[in-house]
Amino acid sequence: MNIVITGAGGRMGREVARRASEAGIPVAAGIDIKPFDAPFPVYGHVAELPEKPDLIVDFSHPSALKELSQYALLHNVPLILCTTGYSAEQIDSVKELSKSIPVFRSGNMSLGINVLSALVKKAAAALSGYDVEILEMHHNKKLDAPSGTANMLLEAVQSADPEKEPVYDRHAVRKEREPKEVGMHSLRGGTVVGEHSVIFAGPNEVLTLSHSAESRDVFAAGAIRACLFMQNVSRPGLYDMNDVIGTIL
Repeated sequence: MNIVITGAGGRMGREVARRASEAGIPVAAGIDIKPFDAPFPVYGHVAELPEKPDLIVDFSHPSALKELSQYALLHNVPLILCTTGYSAEQIDSVKELSKSIPVFRSGNMSLGINVLSALVKKAAAALSGYDVEILEMHHNKKLDAPSGTANMLLEAVQSADPEKEPVYDRHAVRKEREPKEVGMHSLRGGTVVGEHSVIFAGPNEVLTLSHSAESRDVFAAGAIRACLFMQNVSRPGLYDMNDVIGTIL
């Protein structure tokens, strides 16, 4: 198996390349709009690749999705999409793409976060009627809010109660909290890698499920797990970290 990393010059792209080297996975090339020194060839666009890879790992930007999808579809190359901040239309396009090729997408590549998501599903089902609030904090360079992980946790809550609806920032709201609300709160500051909490508040008790990422290495490690999983996937479909968890638990 050889892989191509898009967004290879970014912090996460470099971490994935390092992790791949440690795992014995060859990096055939990197894709980045800014040239940089690397132990593999670097191209500005995926269409410039001289040979098709076995797998493309994307840690770039939502704007790269169209070009990346076109290449993957044309050359039948599986994709691992680790980028966050996709629009609803882009997510729909990913789902459509997965009907033709294998696509792996997760709002967060951390193994721990995905275990947290599974626990949130169970808690939401068991604590029906409790108020739910989701809080996330990231470094001051992060562009999208709420985070892709917060949205993933919201989906976990909604899997137990589809009527739950997100409410963003209550500073202008002057009314009692509705039972079907899920409060979504984003904090930005410093160099925080990623912190997420899901709070279930009921009569006379509060349950908090939380996760803290201390290093970006956890996301790179998850991406490598996804590579090893996708190595054995040939059928078109949309896969995520739940599939990886199922192979190791």
